[in-house]
Amino acid sequence: MFTGIVEELGELATVETLPRAARLAIRGKIVADGARHGESIAVNGVCLTVVDATGDTFTADVMQETLDRSSLGSLVPGARVNLERAVRADQRLGGHIVQGHVDGTGAVLAREPGEHWEVVRISLPAELARYVVEKGSIAVDGVSLTVVSVRDDGPDGGPEFSVSLIPTTLQLTTLGHKAPGDPVNLEVDVIAKYVERLVTARGPAS
Repeated sequence: MFTGIVEELGELATVETLPRAARLAIRGKIVADGARHGESIAVNGVCLTVVDATGDTFTADVMQETLDRSSLGSLVPGARVNLERAVRADQRLGGHIVQGHVDGTGAVLAREPGEHWEVVRISLPAELARYVVEKGSIAVDGVSLTVVSVRDDGPDGGPEFSVSLIPTTLQLTTLGHKAPGDPVNLEVDVIAKYVERLVTARGPAS
């Protein structure tokens, strides 16, 4: 489990293409330090398992389904990535519960700079729109953010939401460098999915 509080802005070093998979080598001095085989590290919000770690670099295998369902498949060497190690039971939950299981991808629609923050509009897959609510939580490229607004039919013709990014988020995560059109990984609040499942299983009130 993760909290959506990015520890480090790392870099994709190399990509090795495997049969229906890929092996990524990622530089990250903080998260690679002491990393052991089998541990979990979130890369742009995707939970990956460490295969090996040497110096400031760790490697992880990514299945084809993950490459298809996330933005990891479009990364090239030199790309910056958000990194977070799995949270320990004795740590503060600074963001919200993030599983590292990406639900889908969106795209940056527009950026609106402000004096102290920046509002970013992001497209939202229609099948995920029901899980996103104003003032609720969402993970964007693994960053825990509060939803400012949600629209089912935005100016670009589909569901979208907006978030406000403070200077720290702009400086220390990939979100400060995303341009309109760039893809982002989205993970909705897992609590919303559990509530929906429970309500659906219960059926209509008698």
